[in-house]
Amino acid sequence: MSEELQTLLAGTAQVLSEKELTERLALRAKEGKPLRVKLGVDPTSPDIHFGHTVVLEKLRQFQSLGHQAVLIIGDFTATIGDPSGRSATRPPLTREEVLKNAETYTDQAFKVLDREKTEIVYNGDWFRKMSFEDVLRLNSRVTMQQMLQREDFRTRIDKGQEVRLHEIQYPIVQGWDSVEVQADIELGGSDQLFNILVGRDLQKEEGQLPQIVITMPLLEGLDGTKKMSKSYGNYIGVSEESQEMFGKIMSVSDDLMDRYYQLLLGEQRDNTLHPMEAKKQLAVKLVARYHDDQAAREARATWEARFSQRDDSAGAVELSLADLEELGGILPIAATAYQKAFNLKKSNGELKKQHILPGAVQINGEKITDPNATVTLEAGDVLRLSKKHSVKLV
Repeated sequence: MSEELQTLLAGTAQVLSEKELTERLALRAKEGKPLRVKLGVDPTSPDIHFGHTVVLEKLRQFQSLGHQAVLIIGDFTATIGDPSGRSATRPPLTREEVLKNAETYTDQAFKVLDREKTEIVYNGDWFRKMSFEDVLRLNSRVTMQQMLQREDFRTRIDKGQEVRLHEIQYPIVQGWDSVEVQADIELGGSDQLFNILVGRDLQKEEGQLPQIVITMPLLEGLDGTKKMSKSYGNYIGVSEESQEMFGKIMSVSDDLMDRYYQLLLGEQRDNTLHPMEAKKQLAVKLVARYHDDQAAREARATWEARFSQRDDSAGAVELSLADLEELGGILPIAATAYQKAFNLKKSNGELKKQHILPGAVQINGEKITDPNATVTLEAGDVLRLSKKHSVKLV
């Protein structure tokens, strides 16, 4: 296996197929052309987290090897809403909302990709030109039986939940994007397999070489079990402050660290390093990518001052006293501090068993071990929630 192929296959969930990829690389090399590698994104929110960057990192690898990255901004498809993995219809967005989100979305994406070497297209450029006759003709190329093979559609129907007709259109329009940009490869999350295969079928009908499918695994969040998601509160945002980002990365398990190295940086962990040092280097590299080298060095120094020297105030996240002072009890105070300062959701049971009873929760160095305790807080107090999370009240 060539070094190029080994790099492109590393960390992938599924490739359809490795043989086709090898042949396509050889064909384009013979023609003196780069592969056209497509990634479609629907900017349904203004911010992205590390889970979104897994597929961006794979696109960057193709880009660094001289291939053409084609980033499709779904200003049309985002108004439909991708139903992949959903148990209910997505709320619709206006085109104005989508375009506004796209500005910050792409700014963050280009912290991974090379902007100058990325071809950016908007799928509204072709879909908004289609007549109703064109739409009907496009729909005639697939069958209802094909669309209902999608597991999430079948599951919703079996449960008596609605599947709207416009949702069934989504795989078709995503597939047509591949025809428009003449993609050699389409990248996507592992939940995108069905949609990408529709693109292959449509390309064949148009006389194009069918795109190769490369799907990437869904990244686990900070809890190490569920996929990274804002709704689970286990995410690291690309636009988060450097010290907060560093601290969150340091909170992941050693096992998860290996996944983060591979999927977020395209690297293997240096096993000659102590796991703690390896994790610090992972955090430094990721903070440097989304901020800069100086911010990464400062974040490491602050983290080390806080944890190596046990200085809880070093690197503590500032939190308004008004958010906590009326709560009284340590349980609601700790839960609210985690949510507001770190975007982490903690149940009362979890706080009691894993934080308060073991003595991890402290106020100005004094342990609070009674989960029913009532405390009085003042500006300047440092509330230590765990070894990795502290807030300073302002």
